Amino acid sequence: MKEFILEDREFIELYKILKIAGWASSGGEAKAVIAEGQVLVNGVTETQKRKKIIAGDSVAFKNEIISVHAK
Repeated sequence: MKEFILEDREFIELYKILKIAGWASSGGEAKAVIAEGQVLVNGVTETQKRKKIIAGDSVAFKNEIISVHAK
């Protein structure tokens, strides 16, 4: 499981975390896999590309998970 630290912000948009994690090579690719229902947030399929991911959330894609924490 990877960790993502929210530094100096309260949230990050879902598609951006996919790019940062290297799960998508571009914002367009990230938005496409989200729209296709391939991404889970807290164990539930999420299709909102700009969903606000906050501390305590987990994001899963292709059997990989990122745990989001506050600094």
